[in-house]
Order: sequence, then C-alpha cells, then structure tokens
Amino acid sequence: MYAPERQQEILRLAREGGRVDVLSLATEFQVTAETIRRDLKALDRAGLLRRVHGGAIPAGRLDFEPDLAEREGTAADEKDRIARAALTELPADGTGTVILDAGSTVARLAAQLPLESALTAVTHSLPTAARLADHPGIQLHLVGGRVRHRTRAAVDAWSLRAYAEIRADVLFLAANGFSAAHGLTTPDLAEAAVKRAAVAAARRVVLLADSGKYGQEHFARFGDLTDVDLLITDTGLSPDDAAAIERAGTEVVRA
Repeated sequence: MYAPERQQEILRLAREGGRVDVLSLATEFQVTAETIRRDLKALDRAGLLRRVHGGAIPAGRLDFEPDLAEREGTAADEKDRIARAALTELPADGTGTVILDAGSTVARLAAQLPLESALTAVTHSLPTAARLADHPGIQLHLVGGRVRHRTRAAVDAWSLRAYAEIRADVLFLAANGFSAAHGLTTPDLAEAAVKRAAVAAARRVVLLADSGKYGQEHFARFGDLTDVDLLITDTGLSPDDAAAIERAGTEVVRA
C-alpha cells in the first residue's frame, strides 16, 4: 500500500472511531510506528487530523480535551526545557508575585522553583498548588471555585472575583492552542474565562506552550497572541514561524 492510500484509510478510521492510535495502526498496516507517525504528521499538516499523545483525532473536534494524565505525558522533554527556560522570567530579586495558570508545563515550572525563592504565588490549579504547598519560601494563595475533574482547575465566579482583586508581576500562562490567526484557545468556556481574568491581572504575560500546540484551534478563545509578552516554546517551532510571531509583537524563546 502506498503512503497516500494508507493515509486515506487512517483518516477513515479516525472519522469512524473518533480516534486512532499509533501502535494499533502500525500493526494493522504492518509498518513501523515511525511510519505511522509520519502519516499522522502529514495528515495533521493538511488539517485533516489533529495529533494527540499516542495517536490522532479528527480535526473537526474542537472540544477535544485530553485528561490530566495524558497531558502530563505529552512532549515531556520539551515541557521540561520550557520550564527551565521560564525560570529566567521570575522577578529578578527572587521576590514579587506570580500567577501560575493551570497547565502541565506550568506545573513543571512550579516543581523547579528554587528553594531560595521568596515569591508570592497565586494559582487556581490544584496540582500546581500541591507542588508548592511545602515550598519553604513561597507564600501560596490558592484561588477557589468549582474544580473541573479533567484539569483539576478551579473555575467560575469565585475564581473570576479573586483574579479581579489582585495585580501580579508575571503570569505564566498555558493554552491548548495558539496562533496569530486564531489567538489563544482552550476547549472549555469556563477555563477560558479564568485565563482571561488572569491575563488582565498581570503586568507581564509569559506563555509556556510546546510547539505541538502551534496552529491548533479549540472551542473557547480567551485572547490574542499579541496579549502575550513572551512565548517560551521548543525548537519544534520553525524559525520562520517564530519570526512571524515576533513581527506581530510577541518575543519568542525556543528552548
């Protein structure tokens, strides 16, 4: 079977089943997993499928939202590099106030905060709060609200009120998708509202997002890419795409 024929069949299976995974496809078509990953990459670039951890879903599913465990395992090395690079964006004297958004890369940043940090940290993410609860130097403020099971993030009116009452030096922001054309997006409207409130509460906004999220579009839009002062991503974002983002006014670091 030629690659275009195989890709057409993969697309059919994804549309019928709602999702395909690499290992099952490799077995079915008797090719290597790497061959299937190339097929999925080609279909993703064509806008026909959206790659997710271990496989792909039909591109039309803008409401698709991976659970916390799946997000933790996706692009782990890239997320670690992004988190390390983000440490340089902490307030210079080791004090000050930061907002930590709900997101797996932001949670990795929280885990890497130096022990000598004397920051005030605000978050609506339970996993991030848990990582900081025993940090000796950090004053932790946990924003309340209804907790979404899929992301372990607090949302709704309590969260929005809390962010309306503070002003932080830096927000470390997460997004499920980002692009110059579609802005910053996430699958859930309630989470989008909290992210929007967090952006409004910060003097500086730093987006932590792996390159796999570039060009992705989800159901709920919460801002423009120009709302972001700095994007920290990985080298999977091409130099041309990084340059285009910078021309629009957002600094880019490829970690």
